[in-house]
Amino acid sequence: MAGSNHPAADPDRCIRICSAQFSGVWEDPEKTLDKAEVFIAHAARSGARLICFPEQFATGWDPRSGKNVQTLEGGIITRLQACAKTNRIAVIGSLREASSPYPKNTSVAIGNDGKIVSTYSKIHLFSPAQEDERFLPGTDLGIFSLGPLTCGLAICYDLRFPSLFRIYEQKGVQVVFVPAAWPASRIRHWELFIQARAAENQMYVIGVNTTGTTPVDRYSGSSLAADPHGTIISHAGEAEQLLFIDLDPAEVAAARSALPVEKDRKDDLYHTLLKKT
Repeated sequence: MAGSNHPAADPDRCIRICSAQFSGVWEDPEKTLDKAEVFIAHAARSGARLICFPEQFATGWDPRSGKNVQTLEGGIITRLQACAKTNRIAVIGSLREASSPYPKNTSVAIGNDGKIVSTYSKIHLFSPAQEDERFLPGTDLGIFSLGPLTCGLAICYDLRFPSLFRIYEQKGVQVVFVPAAWPASRIRHWELFIQARAAENQMYVIGVNTTGTTPVDRYSGSSLAADPHGTIISHAGEAEQLLFIDLDPAEVAAARSALPVEKDRKDDLYHTLLKKT
């Protein structure tokens, strides 16, 4: 079950996280969560401080489905909270969150005490599959702390929109977790965007993808992590697996200090140029 580890520069300051490349039981949260509990316990025993699952992992991602819509007090999140508390590990899971008139595609970060520390609803809904017609877009960031790390949340298609990651960088975020259901047919873009978002914002980007075939599409895993230089430091294959990565906040600070891109940006000029006809 375990995947490769990225060697830690300094074990005393690094935070070990786990990407759960995972294939759930289609539209069956109870059976899927039975399976997820095993992954969570294994990650905790292996020293991970956090485990992240793919997009809508408990049901499978389906932009047209109205099934298994739950509140944050429903069975999916409360069971993840119990697992987090029992295993003393933070958990990121996502669901179709009940809202009106349509649900939201929401990712939830749960602390190792079982309490929700952040939520993020997908801002950029995947219009080619009509997700924007069946779900409501989010309007807020999702930021939380994991020890010395400041973390952010994004979901799948958000990777194609650099502005979101730039805002996270401006807010001091050092790592963004991206649960996804990214299809095999566009997997090259997945790898490209994760590296690009990491390099241009000098942060870690952790992409956690599903695998297997569903009624919606075929998925080939390739969960990966890129460091603040855009270098791939961990990469899964197509099978289910746990991928362990050691994140060093000092690497983010060093990258931003060595190449101070942020101070050389011209935001005022960009807005002026955009308004010009």
